[in-house]
Amino acid sequence: MTVVPGCALGREASRSALREVPGQPVQGVARVTAALTDLVRSARHELLSFDDPAGALGHGIPEPFLEFAAACVRAAAVQATTVRRIAPRHGLTHLPAPWLCPGGARVADSIPFKMVVADRTVAAVPLNLELHYNGVLLIRDPVIVQALVRVHRSWWDSGDELSRQAAPDALPPHLQPVLQAMLAGLTDETAATRLGMSGRTYSRRVGELLATLGTTSRFRAGAEAARRGWA
Repeated sequence: MTVVPGCALGREASRSALREVPGQPVQGVARVTAALTDLVRSARHELLSFDDPAGALGHGIPEPFLEFAAACVRAAAVQATTVRRIAPRHGLTHLPAPWLCPGGARVADSIPFKMVVADRTVAAVPLNLELHYNGVLLIRDPVIVQALVRVHRSWWDSGDELSRQAAPDALPPHLQPVLQAMLAGLTDETAATRLGMSGRTYSRRVGELLATLGTTSRFRAGAEAARRGWA
């Protein structure tokens, strides 16, 4: 069989292209923090994001990183012409004022994943699609970035304007057993088993509870729940 050199080279180039990763993985808190800081600072015209700050509260993420994430959003609102943030309805509207995004914000029943896109040229997506703290993939491939922008636009068009709702007068019923488990000092694994739910669902409800109480600390959540007469 005769091998045509050009065809062989073409096939090899195609295989190499398929092996290339369309992004740069970044892991480690210091590196992730630096990468996200650079990404936000680079935005001059537009910053788009899918975010779930309430969802991050139940995963043991250090408070400085949570505060850093909020500071990034506030900084972007100062330097970028447009900031469009989309968050799940279940938690964001009950967060205290510092967490509410300057600029444009809308809520939806859910978000497909977390991400940040700066000026439609660079995107950061969590390696596990949920928490930037666990590592991010920096994406510069223009086709993938534009696809992410389209996904964001679709969610934005169907989302609802963010309203600053007051904290509820009573703890939602589905969060009452979660509060009791926290006050009893149960581990998340034990609490989830006793309540008959998955660990992921329990963590999500812990985040929702902390958001409702306006804190990122489980210790302060107990004190605030007592102050409101919920404990």
